[in-house]
Amino acid sequence: MLEYSWFERLPLRSQTETLARDGIVLAQRRVNNWTVTLYDLNNTYVEVWAGQEAQVISTFRKAVSAMAVLEPYMENMEAVDWISEDE
Repeated sequence: MLEYSWFERLPLRSQTETLARDGIVLAQRRVNNWTVTLYDLNNTYVEVWAGQEAQVISTFRKAVSAMAVLEPYMENMEAVDWISEDE
């Protein structure tokens, strides 16, 4: 498992490969002409802003609350029923 501090120092291509391999996609949204994908990478939130000619990977400070990170995605998220009817 890659330590997050090392992830920040990787070149963009290596960050992209690491997210594809180890990241968990949590949500996605559109902002103007950008597709923004939120990942969990080793219990840290990472956003990838993908446009027609550029891709930007941004991270969140540890002090930011989960709700502050997730709030822009809430409108498009689906509720999950974690309790099975069979139980």
